[in-house]
Amino acid sequence: MSALDFNGKKVLVQGWAKSGQAAASRLLELGAQVVVVNRDPIPVTAAQKALAAAGVVFAGADTAEQVDASFDYVVKNPGISYDQALLKKAATLQIPILTEVAVALSTFTGRLITITGSNGKTTTTTLIGQMLAADQQGTGRVVVAGNIGTPVCQVVGDLGLADTLVLELSSFQLLGLPSIQPDIALITNVFANHLDFHKTRANYLNAKIRITKDQRPDQYLVLNGQSADLPTIAHASAAQKELFDAHDAKAFAHEQGGQLVVGQRYVMDWADVKLVGPQNLENVLAALAVAQLAGASVQAMRTVLRNFAGVAHRLEYLFEKEGVTYYNDSKATDIEATELALAAFQQPTIWLAGGLDRGDDLSRLADSMANVRLVLAFGETQEQIVALAEQKGLPFERVADVAEAARLAVAAAKPGDVVLLSPAAASWDQYPNFEIRGQRYVAALKQAVDQGEA
Repeated sequence: MSALDFNGKKVLVQGWAKSGQAAASRLLELGAQVVVVNRDPIPVTAAQKALAAAGVVFAGADTAEQVDASFDYVVKNPGISYDQALLKKAATLQIPILTEVAVALSTFTGRLITITGSNGKTTTTTLIGQMLAADQQGTGRVVVAGNIGTPVCQVVGDLGLADTLVLELSSFQLLGLPSIQPDIALITNVFANHLDFHKTRANYLNAKIRITKDQRPDQYLVLNGQSADLPTIAHASAAQKELFDAHDAKAFAHEQGGQLVVGQRYVMDWADVKLVGPQNLENVLAALAVAQLAGASVQAMRTVLRNFAGVAHRLEYLFEKEGVTYYNDSKATDIEATELALAAFQQPTIWLAGGLDRGDDLSRLADSMANVRLVLAFGETQEQIVALAEQKGLPFERVADVAEAARLAVAAAKPGDVVLLSPAAASWDQYPNFEIRGQRYVAALKQAVDQGEA
């Protein structure tokens, strides 16, 4: 998949998170001389000791002085800004700056399916992986990795020609890939995300386009038919294009009259899919398009869609208790995601929202609140959420955090209600990430329900 060769090369690995550890291990297997630097001191663990004993050099802090012309490559943590001093010096020295995925794909020979986008990546990636795995008949393994949580270097070593790698790729990871030619690429959608890193939306879009810019005419690109960026992305790609579109019956994957259709084949009724909401309809259609192109059977698609309840923290169905249904959408860190989450339900909804104030105009959510009956607001954007509730004439409560919000929601919920955490903001004002925010919410919900506060 790649012309990169690390045998005998000197490689600086910057960052000791999961991707850095996986990259260092894989580079060692590929015959590289590996030096690791990290912003903070690296804890001495069994894994760190084993790598040090095998020859990995742990050189200390990731300052500009750590890199010089003797290095052939830098492999950086995807989230580290290219403005960081070490990386600016590496660029000046014309040292290629890669991410862990580039190391992994340098030896991969099987079928490659890649997914990127602003929202829906993880749900769609998971659906595709499960559909292809459900269809397997001894023809090779299906492995899901990448931004979804498993470093690619961790799984790629024993994969061969008959195997399929389904990768979720972030814009950060794509910037560190000199070239990629997936057999099937998918871009779910593109919103104005991560502008603190990319600076402009154009830069962000160009990072996403890297997933397809080197594809060949015998490969496939699946695109969102409703995307305003469709012409720009399509123009940049030589691959064959197929569209998924919930509103266009001519699209390769579409919904018509409540029926899901892909490649002119009826799959199943949307009402029989366990996932809910317009964003999940898009995710399902995108997954169906890719699965169809990859040769999955309709039966495999149906089996997955009837049973798949969602990925954790992404409009995730939790449970139903005494007629109240509980959902966790902690991953909704932007306005667009929460708009879609609120639109997913016709039932009276208790909405839990708030988080890091990034200057977003939350008043845009007003038109999506038709079914909200109670608002519980927390975090830096608490007063903006409260202002929305007041504008709509809705009762509200200011709460300290998601745990208090969960307890109040359980106490206030009535049969027929939906309780929905969909913050419309990042978590970093109160929590290290959206996963921990979601976990705290779920734990508080279960405790409150178990204590009979409903």
